[in-house]
Amino acid sequence: MRQTQYPSAVLAMMLSACATEPVLLNSERIEKRFRNYGIEVLASEAGLRRSSLYSLHDRTAICRTYALVRFADQLDEQYREEHAQVLSGNSIGATFRSQGWDVHKQTTYIGRLALPGESTAIGDLMRISGKQELALHVYQLLLVSNDNVYEYATIMETHHPEYLSEKDLHELYEFDTATAMPSQAVADIETLILGRENSTGKFVASP
Repeated sequence: MRQTQYPSAVLAMMLSACATEPVLLNSERIEKRFRNYGIEVLASEAGLRRSSLYSLHDRTAICRTYALVRFADQLDEQYREEHAQVLSGNSIGATFRSQGWDVHKQTTYIGRLALPGESTAIGDLMRISGKQELALHVYQLLLVSNDNVYEYATIMETHHPEYLSEKDLHELYEFDTATAMPSQAVADIETLILGRENSTGKFVASP
């Protein structure tokens, strides 16, 4: 885990230059929009966590955000307890904020993820079918405490069409297209997100 300490003035300038977590966390925004919220961890292995942030409608869970989290290679003892709560299935943002951490998102990509016409795990979770284009948001999650910045994870999120669009993401987060990720990196992320479950229940990349 990379930990860096900055003078207060430098820290303020650096964080103001990245897309700071909006007033509402993703979980809070889903609850406000759909009147309820839940999270289900779909798979967790080798530093990766796949989860569905959903709302319930007529007792049916509809995935509003499909999140793939790649944790930093080395985690810090400063937030060992919070990380344990995250691994047990709790919301990342809500968990750290409740313990007094400042949470920031440094956006590295905003775009769209194309779902194919055939059935996919994401489409099934979102209760949508056919070809779809979902808003895609990739960002570094930064934790800040006492002028220390911790790079906690890279998070890749795709959103239900009725929840957030690509336009919505551009309105919520600052993103300089001049510094966007190379097309191959985006393609690799799309392949990673569009996983499938094998017979053991673990997600593997689609061929």
